[in-house]
Formats: sequence, C-alpha cells, structure tokens
Amino acid sequence: MTAYRTVVVGTDGSDSSYVAVEKAASLAGAAGSTLIVACAYYPTDDRDVAAASDMLKDEAYQVRGSAPTNEILRTARDKATAAGAKEIVEKAIVGEPVESLLDLVRETQADLLVVGNRGLNTLAGRLLGSVPSDVARKSKSDVLIVHTVR
Repeated sequence: MTAYRTVVVGTDGSDSSYVAVEKAASLAGAAGSTLIVACAYYPTDDRDVAAASDMLKDEAYQVRGSAPTNEILRTARDKATAAGAKEIVEKAIVGEPVESLLDLVRETQADLLVVGNRGLNTLAGRLLGSVPSDVARKSKSDVLIVHTVR
C-alpha cells in the first residue's frame, strides 16, 4: 500500500465531518504524514447570517464568516490530535468547498483527500451534486469517502 505523505481533509463543523477528520488523522498518524485540515467558507455580514439562521435552522453553521471557521478548525485539530495525527496544519479557505479542496490538494501536492459521505445519497446531492461525489469525480489524487452518515 502507498504511504501517503500529505493528507487533506475537509470539515464544515458538522459532527459527520469530524468523523472524517478523525479517520484522516488516524491514517496520517499511522503513516507519519502531514494532515491538512481545511474549512471552506464565504465571508458574510451579520444580516446574512441572521437570515440564513432563520431559514436553515440546524444547517446554518454552513454559512458563517471566518471567526466560526477558526473555531471549527481548532475543534478539528483537537480531534485529529486525539486520533493520532502528529503534524497538523489548519487551513481556512474562502470559496466553495469542492474547488477549494481541489485547489488545496494541488497546491500542497497532497496524496490523499478525505471527505465524509454526507449528502452523497440525498436527493439534493443527486440533483445538484455533493462534495463527496464532486471531489471524487474531479480529483487527481486518491480520495477516501468516509461513511459518516448511514
């Protein structure tokens, strides 16, 4: 089996994405790899956040500015450390998740991209695309889709 030197994992702050972080951290720790934990976000103002929170309810965490992103990355780092990763880099990226992750993989010459399966088997995911299916289709590196939602 190939030893991965650099592993990128995406998180959006959801519980399921943290499962993907823990799996990626376990793999990176076992291989002695660098783990890059990435969170893509769009800058927003307070009115946008309030409107999104009203409409999205439990899914509102996906539309916040950089301050919550930093907290998401800190939490992901803690989970990655507990799962065995030694060398961890946090990366907040402005932009949409799929292209941001793929750009980061290219930029860092990562060997493996890890994402959760959330949205993969939903109607919206089938009609509009989902992060796991889109990165798997477009990535030039290996992709691991972790079953975080069954």
